[in-house]
Amino acid sequence: MKRILNYIIVCAVGSVSLSSCAVGKKYQRPDLATPETYRTTAALTGDTVMLPWRAFFKDQQLVTLINQALEKNKDVAVAMLNMEQLELSFKQAKLGLLPTLDLSVGASRIYQSKNSLNGSLSQQFVGSSYLDDYSATLSLSWEADIWGKAKMQKDAARANYFMQRENLSALKTRIIAQVAQAYYNLLALDEQLKVAERNIVLSDSTLRMIQLQYQAGQVNSLGVEQAVAQKKTAQLLVPLAKQNIAIQENALSILCGDYPKNIARNFAFKTTDIGEVFPDGVPAKLLSRRPDLKAAEYAVVSANANTGLAKAAMYPSLSITPSIGANSYQFSNWFDLPGSLVKNIGGNLAQPVFRKKELRTNYEIAKLEQQKSAEQFRQAMMLAVGEVSDALVRSSHANERMVLVDEKQASLNKAVKNALLLYRSGMATYLEVIVAQNNALQNELDVISLQKEKADAKIDLYRALGGGVE
Repeated sequence: MKRILNYIIVCAVGSVSLSSCAVGKKYQRPDLATPETYRTTAALTGDTVMLPWRAFFKDQQLVTLINQALEKNKDVAVAMLNMEQLELSFKQAKLGLLPTLDLSVGASRIYQSKNSLNGSLSQQFVGSSYLDDYSATLSLSWEADIWGKAKMQKDAARANYFMQRENLSALKTRIIAQVAQAYYNLLALDEQLKVAERNIVLSDSTLRMIQLQYQAGQVNSLGVEQAVAQKKTAQLLVPLAKQNIAIQENALSILCGDYPKNIARNFAFKTTDIGEVFPDGVPAKLLSRRPDLKAAEYAVVSANANTGLAKAAMYPSLSITPSIGANSYQFSNWFDLPGSLVKNIGGNLAQPVFRKKELRTNYEIAKLEQQKSAEQFRQAMMLAVGEVSDALVRSSHANERMVLVDEKQASLNKAVKNALLLYRSGMATYLEVIVAQNNALQNELDVISLQKEKADAKIDLYRALGGGVE
């Protein structure tokens, strides 16, 4: 037994020394060739790396909805279960260098033919027509990690685990952005409903005034019909807005992991409830912010380890299989040691010789997979920089348009008041009044759409810069 242990120790030491012959290449980050600045830049106001979403969104109703979505969203739940699976795989991969130990206990009874040699001998020496066999064996199997396969398996499992963790963070960041955009879309729809209701009241007032003038013979029926049509235009917006509100509430409820229901919200649409985010002008720093880019890089790390494993499969493997146990043909003597003791040790050196180029093909495929992962990483980086640039452009031009549309709104409101005054004094036609009201109504809706666009641009920029799940 002592010799067996010495043999195992010698083989273990030898395999450790041979493990320096690992065939896998050390991971090197692909050259991303990122630009120095974004296409559109903005003044830096502070460090925005991983800005917490609770600090970015200030509307308490929205904060409550985001919390609910992060806790109950089904996509997040599935992603967390996937991460638990990969964590178990990672823990298993860390045990790759350990041997396996199996215990086998068995008993059998064989009835031999009386006319056979074994049967006649059994009857002569054992005194029975059958032969019992009792065995208990403890078997150990260990493969020497000559080419560093255990390390590469661990590297691949670790990369897959961290990739899933970053994918989970990316998913949560996307859920946060989707909930915020859906919430502000709901507020915009509320504002559209308010605008429609205000214009119904205004159109009704104009209609009554024109009807009085019609009864007095000052205008013809065409003026009345035009005023009625103007009122209907405003009334048509009400059921449309209510329909869109219900649909948006349903979608937001499901996003938050609940069945469709009414959504509690702040009925004041203020983009000031959203924080300001500015990039620092260096796209390469997206790597430290965006979880999807981190996940893309972990995919390259995993592919690099898999390439090494595919190459190691073409090299010889050394395994050692010692075993020890007790064996007897009588139950009473089964564990009568050392008489029943059985010892065995085996070593196996296996070298693939002819596999119809299967191993070589697997290696070439693994190298191509690694190259694909690297290209996907570069593409993800390009898309990330593009998303930041797009959000910057939308945010910048939305601010410019907001100034102009506010000035236009002030002029149109003044035009409506002046048109009504002039109409009452007979210095303007009913058609001029209706046109002024139509223009004011459309501009109010444009203001709401632009406010929503500005909110979306801020949220997109926040997400594109990496956001902050915590």
